[in-house]
Amino acid sequence: MSEEGNQAIFHRNHRWGPVLLPDGKTRFELWAPVEQMVKLKIGQTNNPMTKLNDGWHVIDIAAGPGIPYQFVLSDGRQVCDPASRLQLGDLDGPSVLTDSNSYTWLNPGWRGRPWEQAVIYEIHIGAFTREGTYSAAIAKLPILVDLGITALEIMPLAHFPGTRGWGYDGVLQFAPHNAYGTPDDLKALIDAAHGHGMMVFLDVVYNHFGPQGNYLGKYAPDFFRSDSPTPWGAAIAYERPEVRAFFIQNALYWLGEFRLDGLRLDAIDQIKDSSEVHVLEEIANCVRDEINGRHVHLITENPTNGTDLMADAPGGRHYKADWNDDFHHSVHVAVTGESSGHYEPFKDDPWRKIKQTMASGYLKPGKPVLGDAPPPTDALPPTAFIHFLQNHDQIGNRALGDRLPIGINGKLYRALTEILLLSPQIPLLFMGDEHLSAKPFHFFADYHGEIAEAMRQNRPAEAANFGGIPAGKTEADIPDPNSWDTLLRSKLDWHDSESIGGLAWAEHIRHLLKVRSNHIIPMLADAKGYSGTVIGAPEKCLFIDWKLGSGTLKIRANLSDEDVQLGNDPGDAVYVADLFFDGVLRPFVVAVFVT
Repeated sequence: MSEEGNQAIFHRNHRWGPVLLPDGKTRFELWAPVEQMVKLKIGQTNNPMTKLNDGWHVIDIAAGPGIPYQFVLSDGRQVCDPASRLQLGDLDGPSVLTDSNSYTWLNPGWRGRPWEQAVIYEIHIGAFTREGTYSAAIAKLPILVDLGITALEIMPLAHFPGTRGWGYDGVLQFAPHNAYGTPDDLKALIDAAHGHGMMVFLDVVYNHFGPQGNYLGKYAPDFFRSDSPTPWGAAIAYERPEVRAFFIQNALYWLGEFRLDGLRLDAIDQIKDSSEVHVLEEIANCVRDEINGRHVHLITENPTNGTDLMADAPGGRHYKADWNDDFHHSVHVAVTGESSGHYEPFKDDPWRKIKQTMASGYLKPGKPVLGDAPPPTDALPPTAFIHFLQNHDQIGNRALGDRLPIGINGKLYRALTEILLLSPQIPLLFMGDEHLSAKPFHFFADYHGEIAEAMRQNRPAEAANFGGIPAGKTEADIPDPNSWDTLLRSKLDWHDSESIGGLAWAEHIRHLLKVRSNHIIPMLADAKGYSGTVIGAPEKCLFIDWKLGSGTLKIRANLSDEDVQLGNDPGDAVYVADLFFDGVLRPFVVAVFVT
């Protein structure tokens, strides 16, 4: 996309956030319909803004990049810009005027990668490296690329309270958190990834705002609904044109100015919109209309398993894929025996459920977003589902933040990883998975007072949803989320990647992803719905066939501790984890065939 096209995204119908004007002035706007007078504070001067009939307060004034500013409400309260691009300090401090063209891109010709090539690696910027910065993350990219990782997924960056946190309590949706570096530092990370041939996705939270530092409800109460709150706070009034524009502009901002390759929209089941065109559909349509000439992928986390956003539509599917918790939960219950909390619905016959999710996607019909008749789950291609053995939620919400391989047989975990990376769904690894990191990943935050205490009190209940408290431990062993030590314990130790075990596991991941690249990804571009078939086999054996275009991909996985007959000639083997003789598949052996 040309620079002119990039700028057009932000100048057309631009309202949220400052705009540098050609005459050297800057236009500042704030939607504050209940305020009779709003002033723009620059330095020690309060400059009166003009209130328009639609509730917007506007001023054009001489101001350049680097200048701090705040809005002063009629009662004297000073607030930051809800569309701030950068904060000088925390949420109560000034916003900083930035220049969207201050970064010179080294890879301006990057056009992205097709969706079927995605192998996703999820990271938290603050815990990915010892330094916890955008700049430090750049040095680790060659390691990931060498393994065969093709997409980096970054946990939310929208400015949240304090200096550490997961980011799902973000308040300033346009401001990359300054604890990790500057906006240009983030662009440099994305640019470097592109230089390595790697896509970058960002997790965005459009279903609620964090509980601290959000003043929108004071001067724009109609931004929120008074009914049907989300589990995390007031519901958002997406039916309002100004509110709708906020989130559409935000999506275009990240994808345009930062040249991200895609967004992952968090918990979209909490995005309730009664408009004729749902805001999620309009976001997808605007992205398709505004950002062209390169691959851009929108993905979701939708706990209600709706299929309609991923169904075929004019111009292409609105969203490419959804995080499939059904696969993870079924696997987790089957291999750990944990069956409380979120895992309770999966406790009966989990091996059958694993097979069903691999062949068809979701376990049962989901709740539609756009209409009353969503397509069945098996009508979607396998690439419409993102599968994982663990992610930030499944590790970080456990009582001790422990990872899956710590608690199960090593041969079993190896087989599960082979299944994950050699199935036609889009695989996701969590940071450290590539070298069998034993480091915990905890839930951490930076709150004080009542919110901090409430957060501490809630951790045992949250842990109960994810395996409970291990034997021999008590609630007192759950780390305090607001302690610095909790973040420090969660940081990857990259020395582990240089150990004998870490190097050997990385080599295995490298080999698996090479097999995926050479033999499986070429089949995925033609993947259609109704492709998966479960082949009869013993309970702990996953025998699945997928019809992908003119070929068929077959997985034969024996996760039991007994030899199993392979059955009829499955075709040409592209991967076998171990030798098998006379049609016998040994325990914990995975084989992949193509016909």
